[in-house]
Amino acid sequence: MTSGLSFRVAEFEDLDEILLMLRLLAESLGVIGCFKCTRDDIEIAGFGPRREFTVMLAELEGKIAAICLYFPVFSTWMGKPGLYIQDLFVHKEFRCARVGEKLLRHVARIAGSSGYRYLRLTVNHGNLGGERFYIRHGFEPANDETSYQLHGIAFDNFCDSGK
Repeated sequence: MTSGLSFRVAEFEDLDEILLMLRLLAESLGVIGCFKCTRDDIEIAGFGPRREFTVMLAELEGKIAAICLYFPVFSTWMGKPGLYIQDLFVHKEFRCARVGEKLLRHVARIAGSSGYRYLRLTVNHGNLGGERFYIRHGFEPANDETSYQLHGIAFDNFCDSGK
């Protein structure tokens, strides 16, 4: 079923489809109420003068079957650059065709040929299918660390304090 599978970097014209796929991802994880990203956010950060991320698309049967949104990172522990996979989403109708695996492998090969030495990502709590997928492909949980974030009012307050 994946004989016609192709990959390409998303273009501005794909913006609405990217946003739709990100919404579908949030819905599938049961966190659509937390999804705040807008079309303008994607346009500015993904297609503006300072591109914050890249989106690789997998196309099959004339449709966008999957997206992988990623950006460069650097590990001081490894002393190497890598890519952080922010979002990987395969449309429901293409999930049994190994599209996610092939898209992730395509991004990994591009990363490797560009000098990046690792991939990093997080999996939402409760996304057991996602965990199994990544473990099956050689990813390991980072049991030696816990992710933290500072955002919204807490971020603003932190920035403003101590002035």
